[in-house]
Amino acid sequence: MRRVLRRVRARVRLSGQGGGDRGTIAMYTVLFTPIVLMLAGLLVDGGLAIHARQRAADMAEQAARAGANQIDTEALRATGKPVLDPGRARAAACDLLGDFGTQVTASRCDADQQQVTVSVEITVRPQILGIVPGLGSFTLTSTETARPVTGGNGP
Repeated sequence: MRRVLRRVRARVRLSGQGGGDRGTIAMYTVLFTPIVLMLAGLLVDGGLAIHARQRAADMAEQAARAGANQIDTEALRATGKPVLDPGRARAAACDLLGDFGTQVTASRCDADQQQVTVSVEITVRPQILGIVPGLGSFTLTSTETARPVTGGNGP
């Protein structure tokens, strides 16, 4: 019986002595977990940024089109050319942006007799990379222009 116990103890000591791989998995886990989180953050938060950029462009386009619909009918009848009423065009564009509420961080609406220009700024807060110090929220800006058109050569 003692011989059996000695052999078991000797085998246990031998298996512990030659194990140069002990702790390797823990080291890989500690090293690669932050890398995987950063890659996931780039994927998720990069997608959020692309979506926010498209959303800002869409808002600016819609507001510019709303402003470009404000044609001065008296000038159109007199000259036959579409001319904007700048005050109404600016008001229509800014009113439409007001409908988006808190999604729009900042905006600017400009209009003259020929075109309406709208700038929209959106703030995005990262979902994953926000835990990294210094990588807080960022802003995306889009500027779009619309011109009035009447008639056309279409069907």
